[in-house]
Amino acid sequence: MAFDVEGVRRVVGRILDDELEVWRDSGGHADDVLDEITGRLVPSAPDEVLVWNGLGAVMPLGRPAITKPLDGAVAQSPPTADYQAVLPVGAARLRPDDVIRVAGSVRPGGPRDPQLVGRRFRVSDGAVGTYSVVRIVRVQVIA
Repeated sequence: MAFDVEGVRRVVGRILDDELEVWRDSGGHADDVLDEITGRLVPSAPDEVLVWNGLGAVMPLGRPAITKPLDGAVAQSPPTADYQAVLPVGAARLRPDDVIRVAGSVRPGGPRDPQLVGRRFRVSDGAVGTYSVVRIVRVQVIA
């Protein structure tokens, strides 16, 4: 017996309010050139290809953990720089090193986190989880 996931899909669809673009470096990293002044790799020519665009969500992977050391003092561990991207199941399958750009938001009243608009994230793990309504990937801030 198959489960009807339409209700879940509608509920989850409400959090997919970021306009996302997924870019892939078709030429590979081997053709990038080192800029000796900035120390950054610069593509020799624009070689990124738009793989997918649509609604999704980018959100922090977790909150800073509060732990109690042995002496009883409360310490807060540093926050993680990892985020997670939540995409619809129909989105293109992502690969490590794909780049996700937050192009905007369709959320009434503005984006959940206005500072994410325009930011770019590198996919660090192509398959954290795929469920019947969404695909979740781990990403890290790159710009």
